[in-house]
Amino acid sequence: MELTEAMRTVGTCRYFAPDPVPDEVLHQAFDAARFGPQGGNRQPVRWIVVRDPQRKQALADLYLPMWKAYLGGIGDGSVNVGAMPKAVRDADHFAEHLAEVPAIVVVCAEIDGLHPTDLELDRLSVVGGASIYPTMQNFCLALRDQGVASAVTTLLCHAEPEVRALLEIPDGVLTAAHVAVGYPQKRFPTKLTRSPVEDIVASETYTRPYFAASAV
Repeated sequence: MELTEAMRTVGTCRYFAPDPVPDEVLHQAFDAARFGPQGGNRQPVRWIVVRDPQRKQALADLYLPMWKAYLGGIGDGSVNVGAMPKAVRDADHFAEHLAEVPAIVVVCAEIDGLHPTDLELDRLSVVGGASIYPTMQNFCLALRDQGVASAVTTLLCHAEPEVRALLEIPDGVLTAAHVAVGYPQKRFPTKLTRSPVEDIVASETYTRPYFAASAV
């Protein structure tokens, strides 16, 4: 598959077929993922593939109450996700059926291998993720190249102590995301809705557009 096509159609799958994903497919995806950029080539990312039905159910049991609370916030207006109703319904279906996904891949990282340079700023620290999430995106793209869908969620990171105990994750290792993996029940999207380039790229200063708005 051509790279740009994979980038434009990887999306987030909410409906998975029950067919198992072969180990060789996962191996190929992990093999490609490891070339993602990371600070100092420290290679902090570690993966846990969860296929066992009981463990998947345990993860789903942790996920669902948090999602329902979040969903309640969307319903009463206290949480603004900017999503269309269908997207919210699809996410709710995903939460209700998470345990049925063929595999849940837990994205972990060795904390000593991260180098967040923004800890002293008066805002949320995000820089450490630069050594994690490009590798994770490589994984999702490599799956897409093989016709396998994925859905990334960070909601379960809130339950890290419970996930750590369930999956025997050692001290010094954090959970950065969980990726549901499987063949899509529906076709891959042919067009994803995203903000136009003209709205998100600035020239020299934040408020000065780099590209002129396209004529409608």
